[in-house]
Amino acid sequence: MDRDGLERLLSEAGVDSRRLRHALTLLCDGQWWTLAHLVRDSATSRRTVEALLREVRLERSGDRFRVPAADSPAYQDLLAMAPPPADPVAHLLPHYEHALERLTGFVASGPRSRQALDHVAATPETVLRRALLLGARFWLPGARLLCVGDHDLTSLAVKLVHPETDVTVVDVDERILRHIDAQGLGVRTRWADLRLGLPPSALDHDLAITDPPYTPDGVGLFVARALEGLKPDGRVLLAYGASERTPALALKVQGTLTALNLVNEAIYPDFNRYDGAEAIGSAADLYVLRPTSRTRPAVAARVERLSTAIYTQGPQSVESAAAAPAPAGAAEGADLLVGDWPKELPQPRVKLTTWLAKPYAAAVRRVAVAVPPGLEAALPRLLLATRAEHVRAVLSAPPGPLPGFLAEVYATTVTGETVEAARRPQPDDPAGAVLRRVLDNAHGRLANTWREALIALAREQGTALTKNEARALIRQAAPWAEGLTPLEAPLHRLSALPGEVAATVAALSGTLPG
Repeated sequence: MDRDGLERLLSEAGVDSRRLRHALTLLCDGQWWTLAHLVRDSATSRRTVEALLREVRLERSGDRFRVPAADSPAYQDLLAMAPPPADPVAHLLPHYEHALERLTGFVASGPRSRQALDHVAATPETVLRRALLLGARFWLPGARLLCVGDHDLTSLAVKLVHPETDVTVVDVDERILRHIDAQGLGVRTRWADLRLGLPPSALDHDLAITDPPYTPDGVGLFVARALEGLKPDGRVLLAYGASERTPALALKVQGTLTALNLVNEAIYPDFNRYDGAEAIGSAADLYVLRPTSRTRPAVAARVERLSTAIYTQGPQSVESAAAAPAPAGAAEGADLLVGDWPKELPQPRVKLTTWLAKPYAAAVRRVAVAVPPGLEAALPRLLLATRAEHVRAVLSAPPGPLPGFLAEVYATTVTGETVEAARRPQPDDPAGAVLRRVLDNAHGRLANTWREALIALAREQGTALTKNEARALIRQAAPWAEGLTPLEAPLHRLSALPGEVAATVAALSGTLPG
């Protein structure tokens, strides 16, 4: 057996050979390893592990391998005999085996990763350890936690381990929001494409946690939105990883964090482990970030120069070409333009972010909305955000099926990449009228509009309904409805709304005398 190549590899790595020596230690422990498991357990990039494997003799069984027992003694002086950096919550894990079992089930039954959203699933153990670290470092009873994106289901781990914590999730992926709600653990779910803003109900949290796209713009945007959702003395926990081969990329990300005037209170190396992301060793550090008095102005400046290209793959990747403005001909007949249109067009215009943030001040009859690539999930909200008689939405590709509840507001026609939406007349039936009032007031608090519509309906029927009585009807039919607007409600909630509104209208007669 020739050790020269191995010793040369370790020598060239210098002090960073600690990772390689740890991987070699694992190979010599008698267990069978796959490449993916060796990468994750050593937190070393796939390329570096492959370089190590080329320098040692292996025995193989299918896709598994190990150093033969007879060769292991020859490597003893090269092994990393000391354990890797201590896990701050490893000693707590044996006390939460039931929680880990449930989390494993949640992850297994959850939605599959989407490459276009840079999804890479954290292991169930990682998600549980995040919850345990939050409880070990902060006082969670009564605290409010914001999960800025939650493909990993950290929200469910926190509710299992610290059920007294108030947890809210904001995510662009409707499947994730539906899956979290289906578990019935009391997590609040809000739809948001963070490039278009943070939901108004996702403010004033004590803590935020995010595992964003690992581009500088992706990290910058997700952390900035997390900071918008925090109290001034809050903390952001950030999962971010880079290969040991690419320190320049990590420097760019850390420069983004520095530009937000954040203090690094702690960095837990290789805290997060993943099923995938082998280019970064299937691992990421966990940062604990604290805002300063200079953070909020920096956040405002960051979101003002927003880039929609924040992912590593798909139509909104950093490598993709900039989206062209919508064709000028699609604006014909419009009184108002929303989004990116040719500059020479004379109509007034607003940004997509402004369109969703607040009602447009002037009354308009016809609106044309340009929906850039990668923001198609916002289409139902962009249509609800106005009371115009006609809305034309221009996309970069034909849209998928529109959600059924939109038919309560619009008659729609889809031709190629264009959606024409004509506003329907006000319905005559009581349930339809209440529902329409809620959907027509998409920027307002959903439960408040619903309550006032029920009170007005009772008045039309010749009797009185108090605010508390109306709230009780709504709470019984849709306990999720308090505190959010239709624009931030997940689609599965809005799709259930017609039936839930009808239930309150049907129950109304039981609350009225006579």
